[in-house]
Amino acid sequence: MSHTVALVDDDRNIITSVSMALEAEGLSVRSYTDPTKALAALAHQPADLAVLDIKMPKMDGIELLQRLRKTTDMPVIFLTSKDDEVDEVLGLKLGADDYIKKPFSQRLLIERIRAVLRRADTSPNQTSDALLVRGALSMDPARHTCTWNGEAINLTVTEFLILQSLANRPGIVKSRDQLMDVAYDDQVYVDDRTIDSHIKRLRKKFRDTDPDFANIETLYGIGYKYTAEND
Repeated sequence: MSHTVALVDDDRNIITSVSMALEAEGLSVRSYTDPTKALAALAHQPADLAVLDIKMPKMDGIELLQRLRKTTDMPVIFLTSKDDEVDEVLGLKLGADDYIKKPFSQRLLIERIRAVLRRADTSPNQTSDALLVRGALSMDPARHTCTWNGEAINLTVTEFLILQSLANRPGIVKSRDQLMDVAYDDQVYVDDRTIDSHIKRLRKKFRDTDPDFANIETLYGIGYKYTAEND
């Protein structure tokens, strides 16, 4: 079944050229030049993945993502301006799965989209379909659900995969490289800061539910580990 990609960019030339490239790859495309209209449409009917430009009038991509995250956890890839590092980091903290700097090749964008879609399609089987319970944490890979003390924690595909990898072996340190291997396709390059941003976002989501959450530990210069309550 064809995946549907939502493309949101105020540049009509990008909309046209990228839409043609994605459709040539067998993907269905829903395109929007107005982020406000995109928000209404995607909140009502999410796509399998959204590609959002950050710099747009009326509502930028950061605000659009913030509003979308209230109703959907669909994967999101950001298009960012060259050297715009602040927006990249903020986007990842808000729950984006990846970002690409402009100008970009259409082939690179297609590869990144395919990689994120593969993660979304295969994430339930990444480690096991079995329910994963670690104290107050419960993760159901088959349903892509996560709870803490019975309270639902909404995670993106990337966040789910990272947490699942850590919680699967409590007390075992996972390096950033190991977590990148779990969360990203081996053809996609990401740097250490990307994993750090996802970890910060994970902690924030859990602390919004439980201010005392401290189960994801940082071992500086080494990586991260998950500590269960009875460790």
